[in-house]
Amino acid sequence: MNDLLLIDDDRELTDLLAAWLGQEGFRVQACHDGVSARQALAGQAPDAVVLDVMLPDGSGLELLKQLRSEHPELPVLMLSARGEPLDRILGLELGADDYLAKPCDPRELTARLRAVLRRVQPGGGSASNTRLELGDLSYSPTRGVAMLGEQEITLTVSESHILDALLKQPGEPLDKQTLAQLALGRKLTLYDRSLDMHISNLRKKLGLHADGRSRILASRGRGYYYAP
Repeated sequence: MNDLLLIDDDRELTDLLAAWLGQEGFRVQACHDGVSARQALAGQAPDAVVLDVMLPDGSGLELLKQLRSEHPELPVLMLSARGEPLDRILGLELGADDYLAKPCDPRELTARLRAVLRRVQPGGGSASNTRLELGDLSYSPTRGVAMLGEQEITLTVSESHILDALLKQPGEPLDKQTLAQLALGRKLTLYDRSLDMHISNLRKKLGLHADGRSRILASRGRGYYYAP
């Protein structure tokens, strides 16, 4: 059974989702503002967090930024009543693993949560257990971190699975739908830029090669690849 922290000021919605997710095998703790959420997170971290963009005492995006600083590998799924592209992009830029607009289908939320949890739990997803090395970059799937020389780079769940897949076949493009299945546990829908945002975040974290080339490149019509 997985522990889930649900952070949303809509009490009617949280009651509904908590009841549904409880039937689906989750232990749900609900918080309705940033203060109580931070208090809950100060204890034992949950297995995943569902976080609303708008909170009565601040921005859920600010809380996400804090979460990524203190719990970089904790799966976070963002919710927004507006579902605006800017909210979605900001959430993904700050490291959310996935995003749903409200009102959301509880079945879809459950499927998204199970997908991200499969990827973060031992033996889940498709990430290897073997340390991967390529030039000055090495990646440890068991720790979810990459090393550039002596510099340690902490990755989110989605970033870890993308890097794992790209390092297994350097120089060979992986199409977006395959990468989305690995990174998000689902197919991309029309106008869905989630994968592109995760790739953008990963590029920023990894930086450039010594000669100024990007480490992750796009091949038009073929997908993304790691450039040795």
